[in-house]
Amino acid sequence: MESLEQIKARIESAVAGARLAIIPNESPANQPSLLIDSAHALAIAKFLRDDSQLRLDHCSNVTGVDWLDAELTEKIKVKKLVEGVEKEIEEVKKTKRPGYLEVVYHLYSMALKHGPMILRQRTADRDAQNIVTSLTSIWRGAEFQEREVFDLYGVIFDGHPDLRRILMWDGFKDFPMRKDYVEPDDYEYEPTPHDEVLAKAKQHQAQEVKS
Repeated sequence: MESLEQIKARIESAVAGARLAIIPNESPANQPSLLIDSAHALAIAKFLRDDSQLRLDHCSNVTGVDWLDAELTEKIKVKKLVEGVEKEIEEVKKTKRPGYLEVVYHLYSMALKHGPMILRQRTADRDAQNIVTSLTSIWRGAEFQEREVFDLYGVIFDGHPDLRRILMWDGFKDFPMRKDYVEPDDYEYEPTPHDEVLAKAKQHQAQEVKS
């Protein structure tokens, strides 16, 4: 399969206005991924599936990632007057990065026997603008997995054919896989409470009796 840099360049030529970035991976696996903008996600996905050199016809996995607000630090060089002499010194610059959610797709070609290629979509934030484009119409196997990301992370998939919870029940509040999720102390819904769950259930019931 072509390098990610080559694929990126060919997408940019084929899909006008597409915004892409290669995200490095410093883990031992060293699998960089391609971040795409949701506005052009369908056109990009169709290119990846239909291009004769790629034929990425199988989406094996769709996962979510929660990125909280973070303070980033970087070292920059600035010129300053030191005892009347202009010198270049190093300073630490701190910036705040708002949190966001990501959806990660692992793509393979069953026809050409290569992959994976890792594709990412990113939301604008973790709240009102937590929307990306559903890729189910390109890879049918993504349907249930996008529903799972919706259920557990709260990502809204625009264009999904049946976007509803798949693991949690309809009345469930919040999203259990988010990093700031606080689990409830009420485990009365647990049909067979055990160990820590049983202890929390008893504690919750005792508090209810006192109140």
